[in-house]
Amino acid sequence: MRSLRRAAPPLLALPILAVLGGCDAVVMNPAGDVAVQQRDLVLISTGLMLLIIIPVMILTCLFAWKYRAANKEADYDPHFDHSTPLELVIWAAPLLIIICLGAVTWTSTHLLDPYRPIERTAPGKKVAQDVRPLEVQVVSMDWKWLFIYPEQGIATVNQLALPVDRPVRFRLTGTSVMNAFYVPTMAGMIYTMPGMETALHAVINKPGTFDGFSSHYSGAGFSDMNFKVYAMQDGAFDQWVAGVKGEQGSLSRATFVQLEKPSEKVPPMRFSAVAPGLFDLVVNRCVEPGKPCMSDVMMHDRKAGGDPHKIEAGEGNPPVNNTGPMHGDATKGALQKSPDEIETAPHQSKEPLPAPGNTDPGNAKNRRMSFTTTPRIPGTAGVDRG
Repeated sequence: MRSLRRAAPPLLALPILAVLGGCDAVVMNPAGDVAVQQRDLVLISTGLMLLIIIPVMILTCLFAWKYRAANKEADYDPHFDHSTPLELVIWAAPLLIIICLGAVTWTSTHLLDPYRPIERTAPGKKVAQDVRPLEVQVVSMDWKWLFIYPEQGIATVNQLALPVDRPVRFRLTGTSVMNAFYVPTMAGMIYTMPGMETALHAVINKPGTFDGFSSHYSGAGFSDMNFKVYAMQDGAFDQWVAGVKGEQGSLSRATFVQLEKPSEKVPPMRFSAVAPGLFDLVVNRCVEPGKPCMSDVMMHDRKAGGDPHKIEAGEGNPPVNNTGPMHGDATKGALQKSPDEIETAPHQSKEPLPAPGNTDPGNAKNRRMSFTTTPRIPGTAGVDRG
């Protein structure tokens, strides 16, 4: 009976270990060079932090054991208050670790900037100057992903195919609430927002099928807002493109308007042709015929200030800082200006005019103000209140 009791905890842990055995730590086992560098950053940062965490945990247990009440041989100094060597260790070790973490984080943040084109496809393998990145335009919807290949003239829904060892430039936007495009095995996540465009540069180095999804909650169909990523060799990718072009179905502007309506558990879809400039229309929120584009509206306001009579004259709104040029050199701060350069901005409110006061006592603007004449005292002659 005792042996069964001792064996019970390990036996109970077996189902948990079996479940964990089926997990794929894809973040720690990526298939793209950018994701590999991000994994290394995580490991380096964790290792640097453990340099202080592990000794502190060990020393905590050691001190508790050494200075326990039962140990009468332990030294006890109730008047101890300072030790220079101990202070140096306590403060120098964390400070050095923080400096190292800051340096690693700062350099990695710039090297792994999603807007920065990648300079290598693998360690020691730089991108050749004649290699053009594959451009993929990504549109997040409720609740599906649209991928447009402008160079190939095709589009897919919830299906992303990429060639191996070729840089990929993603241009991303959205049609509804904010989402986050994330393929853990390829690169970090990047947000998509309506009316805005973000960018992500990445590469995938291993053929295979991987998972992509939205890592930002966006509503009822969020759980099924997933897609498959197919990494292929160049020949297989060309065949895949040819297969999509051979199918029926074109992604016109009218089709897009219907596609962006909320829908859940959308199966993969493929379009053999795409309306010209569709992604730019999505960014400017003017896919619907007759709807003005944001860029046109902003240009109109910039040129005319909302006044249609100023369009032909070419007059525009002054900049917020009226002392600075529209383009070119940076504007001067207030402390850098001479007294002659300091002026009143055209959008600043004018100084309020003084109230009429004694010059016009009956004016309505004088109401709720202090009396300008002596009030009449009951029973005596006087002047009525103004």
